[in-house]
Amino acid sequence: MKALPYALELVGLTDVGRARNNNEDCFALDTEAGLAVLADGMGGYNAGEVASQMLTSFLHSELGRWLHEAEGAPPEAVRRAVEICVDNANRAILGAAQTNPRYAGMGTTLVMAVFRPEGVCVAHVGDSRAYRLRAGRLEQITRDHSLLQEQLDAGLITPEQAVHALHKNLVTRAVGVEPIVQVDVALHPLQPGDQFLLCSDGLSDMLDDAQLQALCLRNNDLTDAARMLIAGANEQGGRDNITAVLARVGPAGRAEAKPWWGLGRR
Repeated sequence: MKALPYALELVGLTDVGRARNNNEDCFALDTEAGLAVLADGMGGYNAGEVASQMLTSFLHSELGRWLHEAEGAPPEAVRRAVEICVDNANRAILGAAQTNPRYAGMGTTLVMAVFRPEGVCVAHVGDSRAYRLRAGRLEQITRDHSLLQEQLDAGLITPEQAVHALHKNLVTRAVGVEPIVQVDVALHPLQPGDQFLLCSDGLSDMLDDAQLQALCLRNNDLTDAARMLIAGANEQGGRDNITAVLARVGPAGRAEAKPWWGLGRR
């Protein structure tokens, strides 16, 4: 793989939180391939843990291998590779759930970032999120696939009511629960110093955007920032597993995204 035209830092941390006995979150990083993957599993008998591990391992191995070998691949090929790898992982997880009674009903969310010369490709399924921190301002760049988000979009509830909603964790899409999974994929331009946060809902449910922004800005070191984010979520109750993956584009270069698939989609 040809080196990226900018420096890239990737850091990830996960924590069981204060209410759960096991951690069903999982993440995988490959700085050389420019790949970060995060999954939040669901299902009884620790099956959510199996689903998230299967997904992250598959994408880290298969998509990571393709990215290492795909020097000069056009953006559309990257998009297609992401879709194919997520589809194959979906089939594998669903197959395991259908053949092993202990895994029945398992599934997982997904949020991932692929850093390329043209920009960063962000793909997601479910309510795990991606945020971008640029010039001191944090912005959510994915849109949850959840019942709560659908009600917000329809104007049935207000953002203030959503904070206290009882059905926050009901997702409308997940990997491994249906024969076909729809993954949203978008490319975002990069600027030197851009920072990205991928997280499970165990973080975003505990801390609002202003708190996330403040904690990211407080720590220039990404590992320290990830630790502070997880500590902040635990201080607010830690009701779920908490995972934070942070990425930062160094000042050595600038990648201008070319117009291609999904640009601007949410």
